[in-house]
Amino acid sequence: MNRSRCLTVATIVTLLFAQASLPGSATAAELDSAARQSMEQVIEQYIRAHPEVIEQSLQALETKREAEEKAKQKVALGAHQAELLNDPTSPVSGNLSGDITVVEFFDYRCGYCKRAAGAVTQLQQEDRRVRVIYKDLPILGETSELAAKAALASKAQGKHQVFHEAMLAFKGDLTKESLLNLAGEVGLDTTKLEADMRNPEWQSVIDRNRALARTLGISGTPGFIVGTELVPGALDLNGLKELIARANHKP
Repeated sequence: MNRSRCLTVATIVTLLFAQASLPGSATAAELDSAARQSMEQVIEQYIRAHPEVIEQSLQALETKREAEEKAKQKVALGAHQAELLNDPTSPVSGNLSGDITVVEFFDYRCGYCKRAAGAVTQLQQEDRRVRVIYKDLPILGETSELAAKAALASKAQGKHQVFHEAMLAFKGDLTKESLLNLAGEVGLDTTKLEADMRNPEWQSVIDRNRALARTLGISGTPGFIVGTELVPGALDLNGLKELIARANHKP
């Protein structure tokens, strides 16, 4: 049995008493032992006759907790709009002055990020109002960090977007050698890129992104944000369009 469902009758009674809020109602502390035992017996009999009540109660509790977490997340997203939208170190593509902004937290070695990459590119091609802000969030080890630093360093040569898309499209294992090979294929000066990758600024950018992700409750990649809504996981083109539509129709 799922551990979360292993509730004793005594626990249920305690929870019921703790949550009771009717005027004049007794609390668990005010009930004597005999009354409590009697109450437990009544509840146990009811649960045995209606076991589905436990599952329904747990589902309701989970729904309530998810709603509370979502509300907290929206508040956090609203409070950190400046960091999300106006960090000059975050690469941007699409319409740089577009009135719809999609923020993506991603890792170049993340399979789900790779799966969503084509949809992100197609979205920008189909909707000229969209700009995309990229938040490098390397969570899959040192090679992910190296790829993030290479991408950030490529901005100095004006090749970030093409290099970004090439890395996400790459099917093999990203290593320093394969990163530099890809860089050369898209027209980057690899000698300059390798030198620029050593700039300590990129580690600071990554650290800030990690801190922001923790604050916003992002624990994996990809994560897409429009306005004050965050959707974790890979989205296809329709999913991205629906996210934008929901944000645009909010009061």
